[in-house]
Amino acid sequence: SQLNFEEESQNPPAVGHWKPLMPSKGDKEEPESGCQDAGGVPEPQSTEQLNVSRLRSSSVEIREKGSEFLRDELHKAQKELKLKDKECERLSKVREQLEQELEELTASLFEEAHKMVREANTKQAAAEKQLREARGKIDMLQAEVTALKTLVITSTPSSPNRELHPQLQSPSKAGFRKGHGRNKSTSSAMVSAGSQSLAPEPASRECKEVDSTLFAEFQAWKESPTLDKSCSFLDRIYREDVGPCLDFTKQELSELVRVAVEQNTLTIEPVAAQTLPVGKVAAEECGGPKKCALSGLPRTCKHRIMLGDSGNYYYISPSCRARITAVCNFFTYIRYIQQGLVRQDVEPMYWEVMRLRREMSLAKLGFYPSEM
Repeated sequence: SQLNFEEESQNPPAVGHWKPLMPSKGDKEEPESGCQDAGGVPEPQSTEQLNVSRLRSSSVEIREKGSEFLRDELHKAQKELKLKDKECERLSKVREQLEQELEELTASLFEEAHKMVREANTKQAAAEKQLREARGKIDMLQAEVTALKTLVITSTPSSPNRELHPQLQSPSKAGFRKGHGRNKSTSSAMVSAGSQSLAPEPASRECKEVDSTLFAEFQAWKESPTLDKSCSFLDRIYREDVGPCLDFTKQELSELVRVAVEQNTLTIEPVAAQTLPVGKVAAEECGGPKKCALSGLPRTCKHRIMLGDSGNYYYISPSCRARITAVCNFFTYIRYIQQGLVRQDVEPMYWEVMRLRREMSLAKLGFYPSEM
């Protein structure tokens, strides 16, 4: 507008063609009579003054309109800014809401993932527990089968073990837990005389006293039962009982027997008198019904052993069978303890171990039941 005003001021319009829109308040309309003023100014000068006043009034009007237009534009711009501010505020709220929802969704996803991991770990632990229980049950069943095998080995219909079946013992021996027969070479007269002169003596009561060293070693082993022979409890028993009891004349076969007993893979079964040695091993190495394969001595062999699944049978004498059976009974009992099948206090368990050790010592010394 100012540019237009400057252009108009430089090129004034022709006289008589410009019509002011609004007359200025300070200006007074001069008569158009064309008369001269008191000073005698000529008529062209008054016309020029009139044009200048008109130009001034036009510039004022243009300035006012321009300022009014600018005010309107400013109001419009302010309104638009307010609308944009409101829109920005609304978008900010939407963004904050979306961010909050995203955080909540992320947290819920992580929580769900952790929950799934915990459930998976719980299921895995339960499955492992069930597996351990199943293996324990399998081990218990295997131990029971081994115990039944031991019972079958030590007691058969043809030669029942009277210690396992007390009802089969004679009344004179019912009060004794363990014993051996007298020498049968004694004459019947001496037996009858002795029976007449001597009254039957009652069975003497056995006295027991706990050895502190052995009991401490057993208690230490009982805290964490193991079949590792490096512990002091089993190391002592190996040196004092198991080793000497399984130390036969045939050293190589004795070592194989010891390993089979430790691994619970030894089988003992009764044989008929006419059974011949079978397997890949030579007959002289297996022994026979009249020769013991472990001692190498001529003995009547009523049983034979098989080591693992080799299929080779070795004939053994009653004495060797008693020694092997005593060691097997000891290992069976400590396996029961290791598997948690023995529900007793420590002291009764200790005395049972001592009894089994005594059985091994007696078998090593050559004592064995007549039923063998």
